[in-house]
Amino acid sequence: MEVKVEEMAVTFIQSNRKQAYLLPPSIDEWLPKDHLARYIVEIVEELNLESIYAAYGGQGGKPAYDPRVLLSLLFYGYATGTFSSRKIERATYDSVAFRYIAANAHPDHDTIATFRRRFLGQLQKLFVDILMIARETGMLKVGQVSLDGTKVKANASKHKALSYAHADALQKQLEAEVETLMHKAQEADSTDENDGIDLPEEIARRQERIAAIKQAKATIEQRARERYEQEKALYDAKMQRRRVKEEQTGKKPRGRAPKAPKQGPRPKDQINLTDEESRIMKTSGGGFEQCYNGQASVEHDSRLIVHQHVTQNGNDKQEAEPALQWFATHPQLKPSALLMDAGYFSESNVALCEDKGIRPYIAFGREQHNQPLEKRFKKADPLPDDPTPVERMKHRLQSPEGKALYAKRKSTVEPVFGIIKQVMGFRQFMLRGFENVKGEWDLMCIAYNLKRMHTLRG
Repeated sequence: MEVKVEEMAVTFIQSNRKQAYLLPPSIDEWLPKDHLARYIVEIVEELNLESIYAAYGGQGGKPAYDPRVLLSLLFYGYATGTFSSRKIERATYDSVAFRYIAANAHPDHDTIATFRRRFLGQLQKLFVDILMIARETGMLKVGQVSLDGTKVKANASKHKALSYAHADALQKQLEAEVETLMHKAQEADSTDENDGIDLPEEIARRQERIAAIKQAKATIEQRARERYEQEKALYDAKMQRRRVKEEQTGKKPRGRAPKAPKQGPRPKDQINLTDEESRIMKTSGGGFEQCYNGQASVEHDSRLIVHQHVTQNGNDKQEAEPALQWFATHPQLKPSALLMDAGYFSESNVALCEDKGIRPYIAFGREQHNQPLEKRFKKADPLPDDPTPVERMKHRLQSPEGKALYAKRKSTVEPVFGIIKQVMGFRQFMLRGFENVKGEWDLMCIAYNLKRMHTLRG
């Protein structure tokens, strides 16, 4: 097409949207050969999905979509920030990559959401299988690993949280209102007067709220009993250690004795009425949010996540044990060294690492920024004759090699959380309930690993 512009002919590329193809088009030609969507389809083809296929056995009626297609759609969706089943369905029309994965089919959002919910429990095995593929192809050689946690918002508002004290006060208020309304109903019956208020409806509504509040209080009380049992076990263990030390040394141990835990719920104990299994947690940006705590262990050289789990604990100190248990049950992923920040430090965590044959590097105090020169290059204190596991670890961290290794922690695991939240856009869980959230965190970590493996292959 030619257009005259100021006496000069300019030729443009023609744009005929109604141009017919001479031969039927192939979606395989629409996507670059090194595209992430192609790589995900290749990896999913290598996975053993027998248990998923077995769940479809004996079904009649309309044919189901291939589980490999639906799994690839979910993996690519989470890898590219498309988490909603409705958005994934729409992308099978709008996006060349999604259209390629779906082989020009369009699974509806109900099918995608049902598949995700139905097979969440299978994802942890697939997480390990994909890591085995990375190991076989030379991308992953597990050596030094850094463990950290990040708070991810639950699919619930913190404004829907109800404290035990407020629930108790609200219950008393509603019960008093019900009693008042009952009196009004009796007076209305005796006088045949109607002031325009539907008394049975008002009473029923308050009684429903009272029942819900009682259920919420019962849940808080159950959590308080579980917390007391855990705190009592820790208290008894500490007191036992103090008694043993006193018997061995003949001297009373220094410091204050541990304070015995108290039974019963605390006034500020809370439950969320939208997702009662989520918890109010302090976030890194300041303030509090309704969250879950996502944990991940990242291998230093490959930057692949080699372990992950979700917890309802806002504090990381109790999360070293589940990570070490994971490595014990997956010895092929067991690291030589495990790095953690000061939030994980405890004598028991240090001893547990050594018992599992993993060298611990756990910060035992918050490091200040811009340290003085003499402190940065200070030599390690000499080891005592019979060092404890903690003393050995502190000496290791003070050595030049230990300092250099621990300095890699921040540049290993924290950027992974940054990629998941900022680049991939995963700042809030789509699903509700602890078990569903665990499965979705599996899915998110799989998507990150696939994205990272695609980069490593390139």
